Amino acid sequence: MKFFDDFFENKSREIAQSSSRRGVLKKLGGAMIGVSAIPLLPVARAAEPVTAKVPQEEGDPASCDYWRYCAVDGYLCECCGGTYNTCPPGTEMSPITWIGTCRNPADGRNYVISYNDCCGKSSCGNCLCMRDEGDRPLYRADKSNDVNWCLGTDSIVYHCSTAVVVGLALDK
Repeated sequence: MKFFDDFFENKSREIAQSSSRRGVLKKLGGAMIGVSAIPLLPVARAAEPVTAKVPQEEGDPASCDYWRYCAVDGYLCECCGGTYNTCPPGTEMSPITWIGTCRNPADGRNYVISYNDCCGKSSCGNCLCMRDEGDRPLYRADKSNDVNWCLGTDSIVYHCSTAVVVGLALDK
């Protein structure tokens, strides 16, 4: 044990002779701030495996009565060359969305639906659907479908809307 005592005594004396208390506190504080900032760094969460169960599908995705469209307001991409969750060729999906919660009649569960606009071409003009269930006034923009959601894309020209299942809605 004497070896450890001597080793740490000598190292402590070397540090004390070559640095000041303020310098040690400065380095210690910087290290604490640096370590606390690690959780704030960006993480590629999209690369994580998806564990959500895909809901059972029932109904016609080209119909306004399809269960995913409970809060949609616009032309359905299903009728415009895309699908209910993909944009038609030549358009770009907006990263900014509005959301809704829709009940799936196949399993009786509620799902959170992200309504993404596809942008870059003029309006499709097919299958206009305005269901607006749960729509909020415009002062709650994240809950409203009356906004041009193409602002996050190269072109702000609206073409059609998709309905992507984000996950299962939790009961209160």
